[in-house]
Amino acid sequence: MRLVFAGTPQAAVVALDAIAASGHDLLAVVTRPDAPAGRGKRLTRSPVGAWADARDVEVLTPDKPRDPEFQQRLRTLAPDCVPVVAYGALVPPPALEIPTHGWINLHFSLLPAWRGAAPVQRALLHGDELTGATVFQLEEGLDTGPVYGAVTEPVTPTDTAGDLLERLSHVGADLLVQVLDGIEAGVARAVPQPAEGSSQAPKLTVTDARVRWDEPALAVDRRIRACTPDPGGWTLFRGERVKLAPVVPTPTQPSLAPGELAVMRDRVLVGTASHPVQLQQVQAAGKKPLPATDWARGARPGSGERFE
Repeated sequence: MRLVFAGTPQAAVVALDAIAASGHDLLAVVTRPDAPAGRGKRLTRSPVGAWADARDVEVLTPDKPRDPEFQQRLRTLAPDCVPVVAYGALVPPPALEIPTHGWINLHFSLLPAWRGAAPVQRALLHGDELTGATVFQLEEGLDTGPVYGAVTEPVTPTDTAGDLLERLSHVGADLLVQVLDGIEAGVARAVPQPAEGSSQAPKLTVTDARVRWDEPALAVDRRIRACTPDPGGWTLFRGERVKLAPVVPTPTQPSLAPGELAVMRDRVLVGTASHPVQLQQVQAAGKKPLPATDWARGARPGSGERFE
């Protein structure tokens, strides 16, 4: 089939690689416009756009998919289908109707669970033990279209959002190519999503990433893993923000008050609403990440001092 691929982040590049290695004809990619990145805030191409640039594939960067010039270019390209992975913009009906087989979206959850921008992060924050990837027909509603297929993936107790997204991007890419093959062969059929079990997955904010030490240890652990690597779990120490890597719940340790620090020779513990958690890595503002014990030797928390 003649394809135009729509996607933006690195997780979408895995599917792009799989499509490029398939028997389908990649005509162009659609991605979000160049955006400021890094300390210098220089305009930077998205990972999908950079992939296409390196291979002399046409790159379309409309401000919004409703732009008439973009839609006219899509009509000229005349794709049979537009596979989508984390593109990052809602596609209006006139654009959805241009490809013969529409836009086919790879979403990193078992729909109808976790519709929205952050399905992996929300699954971890919620404590889900099973998630997956779903390929469905894009329509005007948010992740509501009929489903072509899904694949499951277990969530391990130590998964971060980055870990889980990496695995899902690979199993999802394989599924997406299988669905595209099935559409070309005329054997793929999409079925409506279940009416029950829907949930929303809005993007996690910096406020969401602030650790609540008055939550139980398992909830503290989940929040930090859900926010790793982005936006990054954090707390305040002496009024300044410090970033935290995933922690280790320690149910056998004596209880501490929520946020209270206990510095030992070989570990640093923090109290929660249940049992303490052990810090693994701490990054003070403007500093490099350090093992928790090295950070504590420099910061020297006093007896009873707390994370806020």
